[in-house]
Formats: sequence, structure tokens, C-alpha cells
Amino acid sequence: MLPEDPSLDAGAPESGVLIRAENGDVVTFDATGLTLRLSDTVVADLRDRLGLALLDPAEHLGDIDAWDLRRQGDWLHFTALLDRDGPVRGYQRHVSGGDVIAAAPGPLYGLLSLGGARRAGFTDGPAAFTHHVLAPGNDIGAVGAEGTAATQPSDRLQRIPHRTRDALLADVLLGWRRAALRGLPLFMVRTETDGSASLAALSGGLAYQNFLSALDSLMASAATLGKRAQVLSVGLDFSLEDQTSTVSDYAAGLRALMSRIERDMGQRGLQRPHFLMTFEAGTQSVSFHPAMLAQWELAWSHVNHSFAFPAPGYMFEQTRFGRPTEAARQQMAEMDAHALVALTNRQEWLCPLFLLAEFQGHDLRVTGRAMADLVIDPALTPDPACGFHLTGTEAQITSVRIAEDDPQSLVLTCDRVPEGGTLHYAHGAAPSADGFPANRGAIRDTWAADSQTGATLHRWALPAILPLQRGMV
Repeated sequence: MLPEDPSLDAGAPESGVLIRAENGDVVTFDATGLTLRLSDTVVADLRDRLGLALLDPAEHLGDIDAWDLRRQGDWLHFTALLDRDGPVRGYQRHVSGGDVIAAAPGPLYGLLSLGGARRAGFTDGPAAFTHHVLAPGNDIGAVGAEGTAATQPSDRLQRIPHRTRDALLADVLLGWRRAALRGLPLFMVRTETDGSASLAALSGGLAYQNFLSALDSLMASAATLGKRAQVLSVGLDFSLEDQTSTVSDYAAGLRALMSRIERDMGQRGLQRPHFLMTFEAGTQSVSFHPAMLAQWELAWSHVNHSFAFPAPGYMFEQTRFGRPTEAARQQMAEMDAHALVALTNRQEWLCPLFLLAEFQGHDLRVTGRAMADLVIDPALTPDPACGFHLTGTEAQITSVRIAEDDPQSLVLTCDRVPEGGTLHYAHGAAPSADGFPANRGAIRDTWAADSQTGATLHRWALPAILPLQRGMV
């Protein structure tokens, strides 16, 4: 910088007014520089744009315990104590009205599901994380239209009056994150079902149209919030409702449905989701169904999707109508959460799976694949055959033990050589009357987790149907 010439300032005034209006000085100067006086209107506009304007909570929010209210764009942000047993935290509400929701970090996550009537069940009462677990703002809630009408997308989110399995899943994930002192994001949940008689009909029916509407709501709501949208999981729950599909029809239809969902999500700029499906075990009276055999095929064959069976259905209690009880819905959501976290972290989730049955004399070796050693646990059935039985042969299973040379395989002893038969596990059982499906087994691995219901969760083995092979035991 060139040196200044002091003579240039000779005789210059030290302060003064450059611009004056009728209501006072507008621009003045002194030794420190210029001073600009802004009008009240300009100051208010700047405060509004910068989110510095402190508003009266009672005027804008009503009689709630809130403070530090300010406007940021189209949202009112504030601090409040809204949950009696929860902490003080930040919330927001759109300036045009609507529900108060949490001011949360991260993307807007979607937990969606598609299926038949049994998936539409729900637990009364709002989510545990009331302001984080939300539904599209079209006044339908988390359950969806249940195939009664077409839904319209919404760019707003609403709190839910009842908890579907997807909402329970969101609560579980948020509970784990809070315990780990991690951020608590927003979840949009929606279950869409209808009365389709086949998997093919479900794929082209009203439930699927409304599923797409839910995707559009997720995208629109995320844009309104200034967030990125991401679907974490899509629950598929359609099996015993299928009245017409063969085994091959069902397996092909499920693969086609997953491909269609991925295609329609891709067209909306969404990443591929993780697909979750409880392995169907039937009801107290239904122990045979093509969907069970098709799911067995899907369990051991390769699927070009991020897909998992979090649990077999026989570990969950049912009503006499074949619907999961309230406690069972909670446990299903918890198993879904464990599987989803594993998949999200690019890890495997596998319930024990039986792949091969070979007999040599009276002994039958069942080779399995699992994530941990197998355990024989009679908690779900006192059957000495542990849920196994043979068809196509007169041989009967008399005992079951873990193979000494492989903790993921079993040795079944029969009363005679079981040649020419088929081995069933948790499949094709006689009717029961104790609240659990007739099909059930006593084999699990060593993994365990606590449930909010007070029970202990395990990875029980998936149902299996294996033709017997002659081999070495």
C-alpha cells in the first residue's frame, strides 16, 4: 500500500451527516467510518431472512412449553419440552400449520411395506418417538388405505395415532440410536395392503399404486424439509393370502415384485432398499401352502436383491385369526431391526438354514449353514424330534443331536432306515391350539437379544423340506 499524504486531511471535518431524511439522519460519518441507519421494516426483513427474529410462542404455537421461536424459511423452529418423560429438544412446524415434528439431522428415512390383510395390523397409541416417526400428511396414518381408495401424495408429514410394524421398527432403531447418544433422524412409515388373491395381482393392484404414492410423498416431504430421501427397507408380507399361485409362480412373482420396486424407486432417484420378509410358517391350522415352499426355495437360492428373512414365523404368537399378537408385532419389529442394521452395515443376516439330508443306516445327517453354532432348545416345542418329521417312508425320528464334527449340522437317529423319504422341519405339522403356528421347531443358533416384551429373541432355524440322499454320516 502507498503511504498516505497527511496534508490531504487538512481541514476535513471529523464527523458529520451525509444523508438526512425527514425522520432523521440516514448516513453519518465520524473517525471510525460510516454509520447507516436502517428503517424498522428493513431490520425486520433481515431478521426474518436470517432467522434472527424471536417470535411469541403463544401467538404462533398455542399453549405449549416452548421458547426461542424463530422463523427459518417456511419453517418455525423452536425449543420445547413436549414429552413428559423426554428431554428438551428442538422442534419445527411449517408456517402454514400442521403437526409439530422434531428438528432432526440427516435424511428423511422411509420404512415402507406392502402386503395382504395380516400386515395391516397395528398397536393402539402413538409412536414412542412421537415427533420422529411420521406418516405422509394425507390424513390416512401409518396403515394406509388398505385397498379401499387411491391415495394422493403429500409434501407434509403427520404424527401417527397408532403403531404399525414399520412404526415399531422405527421406534426400535431410534431407541438404539438414543442409547448410543447418536442423532435421531425423521422416519416416514407407511403400510399399503389390499385384498389381492395372488402375488401377481398385488403387484398391479391398488396397494402397489398407493405404495408408489407413498414414495412420492417421501420425496416431496424431503424436498419441503430440505433433506435427502432414503428408503431403508421395504417389508413384503403376502403369502397365505395368495389363493392361486403355484410354487414356481410365487417365487418368480416375488422376484419380479422386488425388481419392479427397485425400478420404480430408481426412477425417483432413490437407492435400492433392503427387502425384509418373515418366513411363513402358517397358522394353528394351516401348515401347507405353496408360498412356504416358494420361500424355502428363495432361502437357499441366489436372489439379486438385498433380501433377508429376519425370522421364521413360528417364533411369534398369533391370534385365532392367524394375525400376530401385539407382543408378536413388537418382536417381529425387533428382529426386522437386527436384520436391517446388519444389511445396512453390509453384513450378513442368516437364520440357520438346512441344506442337505443324507442317510447312512439309521442315522440321518442334516447339513446346515448358520452364523453361529446350533443349539437344541425345546422352548417352542417339546417334540423329541425337534420339529423334524419324515414323509414317504415308515421310518420315525427317535432322537436329535448336534454333530460332533460340525456344530452347524445335526444327526437324527431313526427307528429304521429312512430310504426314499423327505425330511420336513417346521413344515406340514398337525394342527395346534396353543397360540403359535402348528409348524415350529427347536433348533436355533447361539445368538440372542433382549426384547422389550420381556422375552429373549433368538435366530430360530428356517423351515425346510429336504429329499433324503444316501450318503456318509
